[in-house]
Amino acid sequence: MHAFSLLDLSPITEGSDARQALKNSLDLAQHAENLGYKRYWMAEHHNMTGVASAATAVALGYIAGGTRKIRVAAGGVMLPNHAPLVIAEQFGTLAALYPQRVDLGLGRAPGTDGATMTALRRDPLHAADQFPEDVRELLHYFAPEKPGQRVRAVPGAGLQVPIWLLGSSLYSAQLAAAMGLPFAFASHFAPAMLDQALHLYRTQFRPSQTLDAPYAAAAINVFAADTDAEARKLMTSIEQQFVALRRGTPGKIQPPVDDPESIAPPAERRQVAQALAESAVGTKETIAPWIDRFLERTRVEELIVTGAIYDHPARLHSFALAAEVLRERIDASAY
Repeated sequence: MHAFSLLDLSPITEGSDARQALKNSLDLAQHAENLGYKRYWMAEHHNMTGVASAATAVALGYIAGGTRKIRVAAGGVMLPNHAPLVIAEQFGTLAALYPQRVDLGLGRAPGTDGATMTALRRDPLHAADQFPEDVRELLHYFAPEKPGQRVRAVPGAGLQVPIWLLGSSLYSAQLAAAMGLPFAFASHFAPAMLDQALHLYRTQFRPSQTLDAPYAAAAINVFAADTDAEARKLMTSIEQQFVALRRGTPGKIQPPVDDPESIAPPAERRQVAQALAESAVGTKETIAPWIDRFLERTRVEELIVTGAIYDHPARLHSFALAAEVLRERIDASAY
């Protein structure tokens, strides 16, 4: 592992609002910068009352303006929802304002429900099929302007904003390999194909102007606290959110509960457990060997840490404990 980074969906908690969620995100980003996190990822999700990062470029601009050196990254922008030129202009603007600090991760999923996808997409039925072409068009807008080029991103042209492909299946792994781009896997909520996706990415990778060798990242949940029991309780907020999402009733992040079994019937809890299988839960001493096993198994160049925690101070503390573990791994690998 060369680096570790943080994924934040800017969670809106019960009793709060989007403004407070984004203020909390800035506080967390400043905290992460001091803790050694390399990148601060924010994701595009729409029509979700528990997520404040729908306008991802705007949210990242707020984070970048309140920090000094941490990279700000879309993790990701759902490209089929947008015209590539618009995304090039948005992230070109960020890159012009915050040079060498902006990364653009791209996904092909809608990031929402079917009705909202229809409201968002230029062509709801076929937009995702154009994903490879849209990625190439976006790369073209970030490349140096060519003589006679009629359509350009201003700002954006020549800024070479780094592009990542993100995914939770094999599709983006293979496309990232074919295009020679960095790849990140969403194992924090869809872990089933993680190992296969990383294998395909590495074995099929073709060097490009962007990368000489594969660069893979994978995301995990971390719920860390001073006791194992406290950490387990923190996790119940995301478990409640996943149950609500599967029932078609998504909402704000709920307070944690003492008894995880009270959240849902056993069958639903098993589904949630499968989705959240890649989660390190416990004290620093408990999560450290879990993280070691994950890193040994995946051999990722970058570990992405996330964790939707209801209480903001508890969320800060959880990411701090995770950073302590990960800094030790980075320091050890330097020798």
